[in-house]
Amino acid sequence: MTENHQGNLPGRQRKRFPEISSRAYEHPADRSALVALRKLSGFDTVFKALSGLLPERSLRLLFLSDSVRVSDAQFSHLNDMLRDACYILDLEKVPPMYVTQDPKPNAMCIGLDEPIIVVTTGLVELLDEEEMRAVVGHEVGHALSGHSVYRTILLFLTNLALKVAWIPLGNVAIMAIVTALREWFRKSELSADRAGLLVGQDVQASMRGLMKIAGGNHLHEMNVDAFLAQADEYEKGGDLRDSVLKILNVLPRSHPFTTVRAAELKKWSETRDYQRIMDGHYPKRTEDGDTSVTDSFRESGRHYAESVRSSKDPLMKLVTDIAGGAGDLAGDLGGKLFGRFGGGNGGTGTEAGGGKDSGQGSQGARGDDDRGAGGDGGGGTGERGQSEG
Repeated sequence: MTENHQGNLPGRQRKRFPEISSRAYEHPADRSALVALRKLSGFDTVFKALSGLLPERSLRLLFLSDSVRVSDAQFSHLNDMLRDACYILDLEKVPPMYVTQDPKPNAMCIGLDEPIIVVTTGLVELLDEEEMRAVVGHEVGHALSGHSVYRTILLFLTNLALKVAWIPLGNVAIMAIVTALREWFRKSELSADRAGLLVGQDVQASMRGLMKIAGGNHLHEMNVDAFLAQADEYEKGGDLRDSVLKILNVLPRSHPFTTVRAAELKKWSETRDYQRIMDGHYPKRTEDGDTSVTDSFRESGRHYAESVRSSKDPLMKLVTDIAGGAGDLAGDLGGKLFGRFGGGNGGTGTEAGGGKDSGQGSQGARGDDDRGAGGDGGGGTGERGQSEG
């Protein structure tokens, strides 16, 4: 049974995971990127030098002076949750946590040298104890994975992009990096959701928290099964035009859509991987140094390939059809594209042209799957899409 420093026990028994490695719960794309960065020679030196340019000290002073630091004397129930989450995930040093006045429900973990956790009053007022426990576990998962470093860099680069927007091509170069970081960080949010579940060990509480972030404090008006059905409808609904719109909608976001997060977490909670962790079988931190970058990227590539094959999205289904019917590509692809966009049968010229162009696109998609890395930073800008729950 978990415990905190005040000697109080939580309301029910929870399992603890001594020496658990963050690799145990990380999304494959998140994990492969982190493994590669940790193995990169000179990585720590570069970021220590970069830390002098980042406003980390200013942020720490800002939260210290204009927010409420969680402790035994202030927000003691959050302090108990924080210590309990660190105990469960075996995070030796408990990061400082602050509550800041903001009606938008949000939470973040930032910092280069040492992570700090910030939650808004909007989030504290929105969630009940078990839902909040999952959020605190989510943020502790960010700290254990080292995500706070990359989030801080993303915040810095996003602000820099605004300042150099007037310089020709300067903004384009920085925004390309920001976009890549966002894609990776969206996957890291799925990782942190899993960490929150390992801490709270109550999948229904995790689902409720995500529902409340999407629909507010009207739990009696909402239903978990119906909420998850929205994610299924979102994934498989519409045509290729909708698939493109989904991509455009998600690009500027640091977090996946809330229904998608809920569906992904529910799916993971039903896997053998999750059950093995709960049974005490998981990778340890002492083994992190032996992790193969190549193997991590291969696993990430396999995950993306399987995601494309099992996806109900019209665009992903088309990619699967293309990959499965390469022999008939020249004759059939143009007709498929024309039929899905315009509802017609398509002529011979359209089929030939469509087959060539789209075949190249398919190869590009498979190349991205094999690479399997991506990333994104989050939180703190006040956008609704960045609420973490």
